[in-house]
Amino acid sequence: MNQSSNGTVEDTLRTRRVAIDTYRENVAYLHRDCAIYRAEGFQALNKVAITNNGQTIYAVLNVVDDPDLVGDDEVGLSEQAFAQLELDEGATVRVAQAEPPRSMEAIRRKIAGDRLEIEDFRAIIDDITASRYSKMEIAAFLVASGPGGLDREEILHLTRAMTDSGSRLDWHEPVVVDKHCIGGIPGNRTTMVVVPIVAAHGMLMPKTSSRAITSPAGTADTMEVLSRVELTPDAMHRVVRRERACLAWGGTARLAPADDILISVERPLGIDSMGQMIASILSKKLAAGSTHLVLDIPVGPTAKVRHMREAMRLRKLFEYVGDRVGLHLEVIITDGAEPVGRGIGPVLEARDVMQVLENDPDAPHDLVQKSLRLAGRIIEFDPDVRGGQGYAIARDILESGRALSKMQAIIAGQGAQELETTPGQLTEEIVAERDGTVVAIDNKRLAHAARLAGAPMDKGAGVDLLAKIGDTVRAGDPLYRIHAEFRADFHFAAAYCREDSGYTIGEPDQISRLHMEL
Repeated sequence: MNQSSNGTVEDTLRTRRVAIDTYRENVAYLHRDCAIYRAEGFQALNKVAITNNGQTIYAVLNVVDDPDLVGDDEVGLSEQAFAQLELDEGATVRVAQAEPPRSMEAIRRKIAGDRLEIEDFRAIIDDITASRYSKMEIAAFLVASGPGGLDREEILHLTRAMTDSGSRLDWHEPVVVDKHCIGGIPGNRTTMVVVPIVAAHGMLMPKTSSRAITSPAGTADTMEVLSRVELTPDAMHRVVRRERACLAWGGTARLAPADDILISVERPLGIDSMGQMIASILSKKLAAGSTHLVLDIPVGPTAKVRHMREAMRLRKLFEYVGDRVGLHLEVIITDGAEPVGRGIGPVLEARDVMQVLENDPDAPHDLVQKSLRLAGRIIEFDPDVRGGQGYAIARDILESGRALSKMQAIIAGQGAQELETTPGQLTEEIVAERDGTVVAIDNKRLAHAARLAGAPMDKGAGVDLLAKIGDTVRAGDPLYRIHAEFRADFHFAAAYCREDSGYTIGEPDQISRLHMEL
Protein backbone atom coordinates (compact mmCIF):
# COMPACT_ATOMS: atom_id res chain seq x y z
CA MET A 1 0.00 0.00 0.00
CA ASN A 2 1.14 3.56 -0.58
CA GLN A 3 -1.30 5.32 1.81
CA SER A 4 -0.32 5.32 5.49
CA SER A 5 -2.77 5.05 8.43
CA ASN A 6 -2.44 8.76 9.21
CA GLY A 7 -3.35 9.74 5.65
CA THR A 8 0.10 10.68 4.37
CA VAL A 9 1.35 9.24 1.11
CA GLU A 10 4.33 6.91 1.25
CA ASP A 11 6.70 6.91 -1.73
CA THR A 12 7.22 3.13 -1.97
CA LEU A 13 5.72 0.82 -4.54
CA ARG A 14 6.06 -2.82 -5.54
CA THR A 15 7.95 -3.52 -8.75
CA ARG A 16 6.28 -5.17 -11.70
CA ARG A 17 8.15 -6.40 -14.75
CA VAL A 18 6.57 -5.06 -17.93
CA ALA A 19 7.70 -7.12 -20.90
CA ILE A 20 8.49 -4.21 -23.22
CA ASP A 21 11.87 -3.81 -24.91
CA THR A 22 12.62 -0.07 -24.82
CA TYR A 23 16.08 -0.50 -26.38
CA ARG A 24 18.68 0.99 -24.02
CA GLU A 25 16.26 3.34 -22.28
CA ASN A 26 14.91 2.84 -18.77
CA VAL A 27 11.15 3.36 -18.72
CA ALA A 28 8.90 3.29 -15.63
CA TYR A 29 5.12 2.96 -15.68
CA LEU A 30 2.76 4.41 -13.04
CA HIS A 31 -1.00 4.04 -12.95
CA ARG A 32 -2.85 7.33 -13.26
CA ASP A 33 -4.67 6.57 -9.97
CA CYS A 34 -1.45 5.82 -8.10
CA ALA A 35 -1.37 7.95 -4.93
CA ILE A 36 2.31 8.79 -5.41
CA TYR A 37 1.70 9.92 -8.98
CA ARG A 38 -1.11 12.22 -7.92
CA ALA A 39 0.63 13.55 -4.78
CA GLU A 40 4.08 14.20 -6.28
CA GLY A 41 2.91 16.02 -9.38
CA PHE A 42 4.69 13.65 -11.74
CA GLN A 43 4.23 14.27 -15.45
CA ALA A 44 4.58 11.82 -18.31
CA LEU A 45 8.07 11.76 -19.88
CA ASN A 46 9.65 13.28 -16.76
CA LYS A 47 12.57 11.43 -15.17
CA VAL A 48 12.03 9.54 -11.91
CA ALA A 49 14.58 8.04 -9.52
CA ILE A 50 13.85 4.47 -8.39
CA THR A 51 15.80 3.34 -5.32
CA ASN A 52 16.22 0.14 -3.31
CA ASN A 53 18.87 -0.39 -0.61
CA GLY A 54 21.03 2.46 -1.85
CA GLN A 55 20.94 1.44 -5.52
CA THR A 56 19.26 3.97 -7.82
CA ILE A 57 18.28 3.90 -11.45
CA TYR A 58 16.75 6.73 -13.47
CA ALA A 59 13.83 6.15 -15.81
CA VAL A 60 11.49 8.05 -18.11
CA LEU A 61 7.95 8.01 -16.72
CA ASN A 62 4.99 6.74 -18.74
CA VAL A 63 1.44 6.90 -17.35
CA VAL A 64 -1.02 4.04 -17.91
CA ASP A 65 -4.75 3.59 -17.33
CA ASP A 66 -4.96 -0.19 -17.57
CA PRO A 67 -4.72 -1.89 -14.14
CA ASP A 68 -3.88 -5.17 -15.89
CA LEU A 69 -0.63 -3.56 -17.01
CA VAL A 70 0.30 -1.80 -13.75
CA GLY A 71 -1.72 -1.59 -10.53
CA ASP A 72 -2.13 1.60 -8.52
CA ASP A 73 0.27 0.27 -5.86
CA GLU A 74 2.95 -0.79 -8.36
CA VAL A 75 5.68 0.69 -10.52
CA GLY A 76 6.13 -1.09 -13.84
CA LEU A 77 9.64 -1.42 -15.23
CA SER A 78 10.63 -2.04 -18.84
CA GLU A 79 12.95 -4.95 -19.59
CA GLN A 80 15.98 -2.61 -19.67
CA ALA A 81 15.09 -0.97 -16.34
CA PHE A 82 14.18 -4.23 -14.61
CA ALA A 83 17.48 -5.84 -15.59
CA GLN A 84 19.44 -2.79 -14.45
CA LEU A 85 17.77 -2.66 -11.03
CA GLU A 86 18.53 -6.37 -10.42
CA LEU A 87 15.61 -7.05 -8.02
CA ASP A 88 13.01 -9.76 -7.77
CA GLU A 89 9.60 -8.84 -9.11
CA GLY A 90 7.44 -7.54 -6.26
CA ALA A 91 10.34 -5.99 -4.34
CA THR A 92 9.58 -2.63 -2.75
CA VAL A 93 11.25 0.45 -4.18
CA ARG A 94 11.16 4.17 -3.46
CA VAL A 95 10.02 6.43 -6.32
CA ALA A 96 10.87 10.14 -6.42
CA GLN A 97 11.35 13.02 -8.80
CA ALA A 98 14.81 12.92 -10.42
CA GLU A 99 17.05 15.96 -10.28
CA PRO A 100 17.91 17.30 -13.76
CA PRO A 101 21.46 16.26 -14.74
CA ARG A 102 23.87 19.06 -13.90
CA SER A 103 25.96 18.34 -16.98
CA MET A 104 23.15 19.70 -19.20
CA GLU A 105 24.61 23.13 -18.50
CA ALA A 106 27.76 22.09 -20.41
CA ILE A 107 25.62 21.00 -23.36
CA ARG A 108 23.85 24.37 -23.35
CA ARG A 109 27.26 26.03 -23.47
CA LYS A 110 28.28 23.78 -26.37
CA ILE A 111 25.11 24.68 -28.27
CA ALA A 112 26.07 28.33 -27.76
CA GLY A 113 29.44 27.65 -29.38
CA ASP A 114 31.71 27.21 -26.34
CA ARG A 115 34.61 24.77 -26.27
CA LEU A 116 34.27 22.03 -23.63
CA GLU A 117 37.03 20.67 -21.40
CA ILE A 118 37.72 17.11 -20.25
CA GLU A 119 35.75 17.65 -17.00
CA ASP A 120 32.67 18.66 -19.02
CA PHE A 121 32.83 15.53 -21.16
CA ARG A 122 33.37 13.31 -18.13
CA ALA A 123 30.30 14.78 -16.43
CA ILE A 124 28.16 14.38 -19.57
CA ILE A 125 29.25 10.80 -20.21
CA ASP A 126 28.82 9.83 -16.53
CA ASP A 127 25.25 11.15 -16.58
CA ILE A 128 24.48 9.39 -19.87
CA THR A 129 25.87 6.09 -18.56
CA ALA A 130 23.76 6.44 -15.39
CA SER A 131 20.63 6.93 -17.59
CA ARG A 132 20.07 10.44 -16.21
CA TYR A 133 19.53 11.73 -19.75
CA SER A 134 16.38 11.25 -21.77
CA LYS A 135 16.81 10.42 -25.45
CA MET A 136 15.81 14.00 -26.24
CA GLU A 137 18.69 15.29 -24.08
CA ILE A 138 21.10 12.81 -25.65
CA ALA A 139 19.99 14.04 -29.09
CA ALA A 140 20.81 17.60 -27.99
CA PHE A 141 24.36 16.51 -27.09
CA LEU A 142 24.79 14.66 -30.40
CA VAL A 143 23.58 17.62 -32.45
CA ALA A 144 25.74 20.07 -30.48
CA SER A 145 28.83 17.93 -31.10
CA GLY A 146 27.84 16.96 -34.64
CA PRO A 147 29.56 17.87 -37.93
CA GLY A 148 32.17 20.51 -37.22
CA GLY A 149 31.10 20.76 -33.59
CA LEU A 150 34.19 19.19 -31.99
CA ASP A 151 37.80 20.19 -32.51
CA ARG A 152 40.53 17.58 -32.25
CA GLU A 153 41.18 18.25 -28.55
CA GLU A 154 37.48 17.83 -27.78
CA ILE A 155 37.45 14.54 -29.72
CA LEU A 156 40.37 13.41 -27.55
CA HIS A 157 38.51 14.45 -24.37
CA LEU A 158 35.35 12.62 -25.50
CA THR A 159 37.34 9.48 -26.32
CA ARG A 160 38.91 9.42 -22.86
CA ALA A 161 35.59 10.07 -21.12
CA MET A 162 33.84 7.29 -23.04
CA THR A 163 36.71 4.84 -22.39
CA ASP A 164 36.44 5.45 -18.66
CA SER A 165 32.65 5.03 -18.59
CA GLY A 166 32.80 1.25 -18.12
CA SER A 167 35.08 -1.72 -17.67
CA ARG A 168 38.55 -1.93 -19.21
CA LEU A 169 40.17 -5.24 -20.06
CA ASP A 170 43.84 -5.95 -19.44
CA TRP A 171 45.27 -8.99 -21.21
CA HIS A 172 48.76 -8.57 -19.68
CA GLU A 173 50.47 -8.85 -23.06
CA PRO A 174 52.52 -6.20 -24.87
CA VAL A 175 50.73 -6.62 -28.22
CA VAL A 176 46.94 -7.03 -28.35
CA VAL A 177 45.65 -6.47 -31.87
CA ASP A 178 42.34 -5.45 -33.38
CA LYS A 179 40.86 -4.50 -36.71
CA HIS A 180 37.93 -2.21 -37.40
CA CYS A 181 36.09 -0.84 -40.43
CA ILE A 182 34.23 2.46 -40.15
CA GLY A 183 31.29 0.82 -41.96
CA GLY A 184 29.01 1.77 -44.82
CA ILE A 185 29.93 -1.17 -47.09
CA PRO A 186 27.50 -4.12 -47.06
CA GLY A 187 28.90 -7.65 -47.00
CA ASN A 188 32.30 -6.44 -45.81
CA ARG A 189 32.82 -9.40 -43.46
CA THR A 190 36.62 -9.39 -43.46
CA THR A 191 36.85 -9.56 -39.66
CA MET A 192 35.68 -13.18 -39.58
CA VAL A 193 38.51 -14.12 -41.94
CA VAL A 194 41.17 -11.90 -40.39
CA VAL A 195 40.68 -13.07 -36.78
CA PRO A 196 41.40 -16.79 -37.34
CA ILE A 197 44.36 -15.98 -39.61
CA VAL A 198 45.95 -13.68 -37.02
CA ALA A 199 45.18 -16.04 -34.12
CA ALA A 200 46.68 -18.96 -36.05
CA HIS A 201 49.85 -16.87 -36.35
CA GLY A 202 49.86 -16.72 -32.54
CA MET A 203 48.90 -13.09 -31.93
CA LEU A 204 46.25 -12.16 -29.36
CA MET A 205 43.06 -10.83 -30.99
CA PRO A 206 40.06 -10.73 -28.59
CA LYS A 207 37.52 -9.35 -31.05
CA THR A 208 34.34 -7.83 -29.62
CA SER A 209 31.90 -6.65 -32.27
CA SER A 210 28.55 -4.94 -32.43
CA ARG A 211 25.21 -6.03 -33.74
CA ALA A 212 23.66 -4.21 -36.67
CA ILE A 213 21.54 -1.16 -35.97
CA THR A 214 20.87 0.23 -39.45
CA SER A 215 22.91 -2.23 -41.55
CA PRO A 216 21.83 -5.70 -42.80
CA ALA A 217 24.34 -7.47 -40.52
CA GLY A 218 27.08 -6.75 -38.04
CA THR A 219 29.96 -9.11 -37.36
CA ALA A 220 28.16 -10.39 -34.25
CA ASP A 221 24.97 -11.11 -36.25
CA THR A 222 26.92 -13.08 -38.85
CA MET A 223 29.10 -14.96 -36.35
CA GLU A 224 25.92 -15.91 -34.49
CA VAL A 225 24.97 -18.09 -37.47
CA LEU A 226 27.97 -20.26 -36.55
CA SER A 227 28.43 -19.92 -32.78
CA ARG A 228 27.22 -18.25 -29.61
CA VAL A 229 28.37 -14.64 -29.38
CA GLU A 230 26.80 -13.53 -26.09
CA LEU A 231 29.63 -14.58 -23.80
CA THR A 232 30.13 -13.63 -20.18
CA PRO A 233 33.46 -11.88 -19.49
CA ASP A 234 34.75 -15.10 -17.87
CA ALA A 235 33.71 -17.22 -20.85
CA MET A 236 35.30 -14.75 -23.26
CA HIS A 237 38.57 -14.87 -21.31
CA ARG A 238 38.58 -18.68 -21.37
CA VAL A 239 38.14 -18.78 -25.15
CA VAL A 240 40.79 -16.11 -25.73
CA ARG A 241 43.35 -17.74 -23.45
CA ARG A 242 42.86 -21.09 -25.17
CA GLU A 243 42.51 -19.98 -28.81
CA ARG A 244 44.25 -16.55 -28.76
CA ALA A 245 41.05 -14.97 -30.12
CA CYS A 246 37.30 -14.72 -29.94
CA LEU A 247 34.49 -13.29 -32.09
CA ALA A 248 31.96 -12.14 -29.51
CA TRP A 249 29.28 -9.53 -29.07
CA GLY A 250 30.64 -6.62 -27.03
CA GLY A 251 27.38 -5.82 -25.22
CA THR A 252 27.93 -8.28 -22.35
CA ALA A 253 31.40 -6.99 -21.45
CA ARG A 254 30.28 -3.43 -20.52
CA LEU A 255 33.02 -1.83 -22.59
CA ALA A 256 32.51 1.93 -23.04
CA PRO A 257 28.75 1.54 -22.34
CA ALA A 258 28.03 5.22 -23.02
CA ASP A 259 28.86 4.52 -26.68
CA ASP A 260 26.06 1.96 -27.01
CA ILE A 261 23.58 4.45 -25.53
CA LEU A 262 24.73 7.24 -27.85
CA ILE A 263 24.49 4.95 -30.89
CA SER A 264 20.90 3.99 -29.98
CA VAL A 265 19.95 7.67 -30.51
CA GLU A 266 22.55 8.61 -33.12
CA ARG A 267 21.72 6.06 -35.80
CA PRO A 268 17.93 6.61 -36.04
CA LEU A 269 18.59 10.35 -36.36
CA GLY A 270 21.09 9.72 -39.15
CA ILE A 271 23.82 11.61 -37.25
CA ASP A 272 27.30 10.31 -38.03
CA SER A 273 29.87 13.03 -37.39
CA MET A 274 33.61 12.44 -37.62
CA GLY A 275 34.24 13.37 -34.00
CA GLN A 276 31.60 11.07 -32.59
CA MET A 277 32.73 8.23 -34.85
CA ILE A 278 36.39 8.55 -33.83
CA ALA A 279 35.56 8.66 -30.11
CA SER A 280 33.15 5.74 -30.47
CA ILE A 281 35.62 3.46 -32.26
CA LEU A 282 38.76 4.29 -30.27
CA SER A 283 37.05 4.20 -26.85
CA LYS A 284 35.78 0.68 -27.56
CA LYS A 285 39.23 -0.48 -28.66
CA LEU A 286 40.94 0.99 -25.61
CA ALA A 287 38.33 -0.49 -23.27
CA ALA A 288 38.82 -3.91 -24.90
CA GLY A 289 42.53 -3.77 -24.05
CA SER A 290 43.83 -3.29 -27.59
CA THR A 291 47.32 -1.91 -28.07
CA HIS A 292 47.53 -2.08 -31.90
CA LEU A 293 44.74 -1.37 -34.39
CA VAL A 294 44.35 -1.57 -38.17
CA LEU A 295 41.55 0.73 -39.30
CA ASP A 296 39.80 0.24 -42.63
CA ILE A 297 38.34 3.38 -44.26
CA PRO A 298 36.46 2.44 -47.47
CA VAL A 299 36.01 5.29 -49.95
CA GLY A 300 33.38 5.28 -52.68
CA PRO A 301 30.47 7.22 -54.23
CA THR A 302 27.92 5.53 -51.94
CA ALA A 303 30.22 4.70 -49.01
CA LYS A 304 30.23 6.53 -45.68
CA VAL A 305 33.35 8.41 -46.90
CA ARG A 306 32.90 9.55 -50.48
CA HIS A 307 36.09 11.43 -51.33
CA MET A 308 39.79 10.82 -50.80
CA ARG A 309 40.32 14.27 -49.22
CA GLU A 310 37.70 13.41 -46.59
CA ALA A 311 39.41 10.07 -45.95
CA MET A 312 42.80 11.77 -45.47
CA ARG A 313 41.31 14.26 -42.99
CA LEU A 314 39.67 11.42 -41.08
CA ARG A 315 42.94 9.50 -41.08
CA LYS A 316 44.83 12.42 -39.53
CA LEU A 317 42.22 12.81 -36.78
CA PHE A 318 42.33 9.09 -35.97
CA GLU A 319 46.13 9.17 -35.84
CA TYR A 320 46.16 12.28 -33.63
CA VAL A 321 43.78 10.83 -31.04
CA GLY A 322 45.27 7.32 -31.24
CA ASP A 323 48.76 8.65 -30.59
CA ARG A 324 47.67 10.57 -27.49
CA VAL A 325 45.74 7.70 -25.93
CA GLY A 326 48.63 5.27 -26.47
CA LEU A 327 47.05 3.21 -29.26
CA HIS A 328 49.34 2.18 -32.14
CA LEU A 329 47.06 2.80 -35.11
CA GLU A 330 47.49 2.14 -38.82
CA VAL A 331 44.87 3.41 -41.27
CA ILE A 332 44.27 1.62 -44.57
CA ILE A 333 42.13 3.35 -47.20
CA THR A 334 40.29 0.79 -49.33
CA ASP A 335 37.96 0.68 -52.33
CA GLY A 336 34.36 1.20 -51.21
CA ALA A 337 32.75 1.41 -54.64
CA GLU A 338 30.69 -1.76 -54.15
CA PRO A 339 29.79 -4.43 -51.58
CA VAL A 340 32.57 -6.83 -50.56
CA GLY A 341 31.80 -10.49 -51.18
CA ARG A 342 28.49 -11.68 -52.60
CA GLY A 343 26.18 -12.07 -49.63
CA ILE A 344 24.43 -9.26 -47.76
CA GLY A 345 22.72 -10.64 -44.64
CA PRO A 346 23.90 -12.99 -41.83
CA VAL A 347 23.53 -16.43 -43.46
CA LEU A 348 24.76 -15.25 -46.86
CA GLU A 349 27.77 -13.48 -45.34
CA ALA A 350 28.61 -16.49 -43.15
CA ARG A 351 28.56 -18.63 -46.31
CA ASP A 352 31.05 -16.27 -47.99
CA VAL A 353 33.36 -16.34 -44.94
CA MET A 354 33.39 -20.13 -44.73
CA GLN A 355 34.03 -20.43 -48.47
CA VAL A 356 37.11 -18.22 -48.03
CA LEU A 357 38.38 -20.18 -45.01
CA GLU A 358 37.74 -23.50 -46.79
CA ASN A 359 39.68 -22.27 -49.87
CA ASP A 360 36.59 -22.95 -51.97
CA PRO A 361 37.21 -22.07 -55.65
CA ASP A 362 33.86 -20.23 -55.60
CA ALA A 363 34.89 -18.00 -52.68
CA PRO A 364 34.50 -14.27 -53.46
CA HIS A 365 37.88 -13.09 -54.72
CA ASP A 366 37.51 -9.54 -53.36
CA LEU A 367 36.76 -10.83 -49.84
CA VAL A 368 39.83 -13.09 -50.02
CA GLN A 369 42.18 -10.33 -51.15
CA LYS A 370 40.93 -7.64 -48.80
CA SER A 371 41.05 -10.02 -45.82
CA LEU A 372 44.62 -11.07 -46.64
CA ARG A 373 45.71 -7.45 -47.01
CA LEU A 374 44.26 -6.50 -43.62
CA ALA A 375 45.49 -9.65 -41.88
CA GLY A 376 48.96 -9.11 -43.34
CA ARG A 377 49.18 -5.58 -41.93
CA ILE A 378 48.14 -6.83 -38.49
CA ILE A 379 50.70 -9.66 -38.59
CA GLU A 380 53.37 -7.03 -39.27
CA PHE A 381 52.70 -5.66 -35.76
CA ASP A 382 54.55 -8.80 -34.63
CA PRO A 383 58.09 -7.58 -33.84
CA ASP A 384 59.49 -10.83 -35.30
CA VAL A 385 57.92 -10.15 -38.72
CA ARG A 386 59.69 -7.86 -41.16
CA GLY A 387 57.73 -5.18 -42.97
CA GLY A 388 56.25 -6.43 -46.23
CA GLN A 389 56.12 -10.11 -45.16
CA GLY A 390 52.67 -10.03 -43.57
CA TYR A 391 50.63 -10.69 -46.70
CA ALA A 392 52.63 -13.80 -47.64
CA ILE A 393 52.35 -15.16 -44.08
CA ALA A 394 48.61 -14.53 -44.03
CA ARG A 395 48.14 -16.23 -47.39
CA ASP A 396 50.12 -19.29 -46.25
CA ILE A 397 48.00 -19.58 -43.09
CA LEU A 398 44.81 -19.39 -45.14
CA GLU A 399 45.88 -21.75 -47.94
CA SER A 400 47.33 -24.33 -45.53
CA GLY A 401 43.98 -24.73 -43.73
CA ARG A 402 45.33 -23.41 -40.42
CA ALA A 403 42.89 -20.48 -40.49
CA LEU A 404 39.95 -22.86 -40.97
CA SER A 405 41.12 -25.06 -38.09
CA LYS A 406 41.44 -22.00 -35.86
CA MET A 407 37.94 -20.79 -36.81
CA GLN A 408 36.51 -24.21 -36.02
CA ALA A 409 38.26 -24.13 -32.62
CA ILE A 410 36.86 -20.64 -31.87
CA ILE A 411 33.35 -21.80 -32.84
CA ALA A 412 33.65 -24.85 -30.59
CA GLY A 413 35.04 -22.75 -27.73
CA GLN A 414 32.21 -20.23 -27.90
CA GLY A 415 29.61 -22.94 -28.45
CA ALA A 416 28.48 -24.02 -31.92
CA GLN A 417 25.00 -22.92 -32.95
CA GLU A 418 22.33 -25.25 -34.26
CA LEU A 419 20.49 -22.71 -36.36
CA GLU A 420 18.93 -22.84 -39.80
CA THR A 421 21.79 -21.85 -42.09
CA THR A 422 20.04 -21.85 -45.47
CA PRO A 423 19.08 -18.60 -47.20
CA GLY A 424 15.43 -17.52 -47.09
CA GLN A 425 13.25 -19.63 -49.35
CA LEU A 426 11.25 -16.73 -50.82
CA THR A 427 13.36 -15.44 -53.71
CA GLU A 428 13.24 -13.09 -56.66
CA GLU A 429 15.99 -12.20 -59.10
CA ILE A 430 16.44 -8.56 -60.12
CA VAL A 431 17.61 -8.39 -63.73
CA ALA A 432 19.52 -5.99 -65.99
CA GLU A 433 17.33 -3.74 -68.11
CA ARG A 434 19.92 -3.29 -70.89
CA ASP A 435 23.12 -4.73 -72.34
CA GLY A 436 26.39 -3.32 -71.05
CA THR A 437 28.91 -3.33 -68.23
CA VAL A 438 28.17 -2.91 -64.53
CA VAL A 439 29.87 0.44 -63.80
CA ALA A 440 28.41 1.29 -60.37
CA ILE A 441 26.54 -0.33 -57.49
CA ASP A 442 24.69 1.67 -54.85
CA ASN A 443 25.83 0.35 -51.46
CA LYS A 444 23.13 2.14 -49.52
CA ARG A 445 20.29 0.93 -51.72
CA LEU A 446 21.35 -2.72 -51.59
CA ALA A 447 21.86 -2.54 -47.83
CA HIS A 448 18.35 -1.11 -47.44
CA ALA A 449 16.94 -3.81 -49.71
CA ALA A 450 18.48 -6.51 -47.51
CA ARG A 451 16.98 -4.92 -44.40
CA LEU A 452 13.55 -4.73 -46.05
CA ALA A 453 13.90 -8.45 -46.78
CA GLY A 454 14.24 -9.04 -43.03
CA ALA A 455 17.99 -8.94 -42.28
CA PRO A 456 19.49 -9.10 -39.71
CA MET A 457 16.59 -10.28 -37.51
CA ASP A 458 15.80 -13.04 -40.01
CA LYS A 459 19.19 -14.67 -40.43
CA GLY A 460 18.46 -16.13 -43.87
CA ALA A 461 17.15 -12.88 -45.34
CA GLY A 462 19.25 -10.63 -47.53
CA VAL A 463 20.62 -10.06 -51.00
CA ASP A 464 22.95 -12.36 -52.98
CA LEU A 465 24.98 -10.55 -55.63
CA LEU A 466 25.31 -12.26 -59.00
CA ALA A 467 27.15 -9.45 -60.82
CA LYS A 468 29.86 -7.04 -59.67
CA ILE A 469 31.45 -3.90 -61.11
CA GLY A 470 33.23 -4.72 -64.37
CA ASP A 471 30.98 -7.66 -65.27
CA THR A 472 29.34 -7.68 -68.70
CA VAL A 473 25.60 -8.34 -68.69
CA ARG A 474 22.82 -8.64 -71.22
CA ALA A 475 19.26 -7.44 -70.78
CA GLY A 476 17.42 -9.97 -68.62
CA ASP A 477 20.57 -11.31 -66.90
CA PRO A 478 20.21 -11.54 -63.11
CA LEU A 479 22.08 -8.88 -61.12
CA TYR A 480 21.21 -10.20 -57.65
CA ARG A 481 18.75 -12.41 -55.83
CA ILE A 482 16.55 -11.32 -52.92
CA HIS A 483 16.07 -13.86 -50.11
CA ALA A 484 13.33 -13.51 -47.50
CA GLU A 485 11.71 -15.74 -44.89
CA PHE A 486 8.38 -13.93 -44.53
CA ARG A 487 6.02 -12.96 -47.33
CA ALA A 488 5.40 -9.36 -46.23
CA ASP A 489 9.15 -8.63 -46.05
CA PHE A 490 9.65 -10.32 -49.40
CA HIS A 491 7.05 -8.12 -51.13
CA PHE A 492 8.48 -4.92 -49.60
CA ALA A 493 12.02 -5.76 -50.72
CA ALA A 494 11.03 -6.93 -54.19
CA ALA A 495 8.93 -3.81 -54.88
CA TYR A 496 11.77 -1.58 -53.69
CA CYS A 497 14.32 -3.28 -55.95
CA ARG A 498 12.04 -3.33 -59.00
CA GLU A 499 11.70 0.44 -58.67
CA ASP A 500 15.50 0.92 -58.78
CA SER A 501 17.95 -1.99 -58.87
CA GLY A 502 20.81 0.08 -57.47
CA TYR A 503 22.96 -0.98 -60.45
CA THR A 504 24.25 1.34 -63.19
CA ILE A 505 24.83 -0.33 -66.55
CA GLY A 506 27.05 1.58 -68.97
CA GLU A 507 30.27 1.46 -70.96
CA PRO A 508 33.57 0.05 -69.56
CA ASP A 509 35.37 3.40 -69.68
CA GLN A 510 32.89 4.82 -67.16
CA ILE A 511 34.39 2.60 -64.43
CA SER A 512 37.80 4.27 -64.58
CA ARG A 513 36.19 7.73 -64.56
CA LEU A 514 34.20 6.89 -61.45
CA HIS A 515 37.31 5.59 -59.68
CA MET A 516 39.30 8.69 -60.64
CA GLU A 517 36.68 10.80 -58.86
CA LEU A 518 37.57 9.06 -55.58
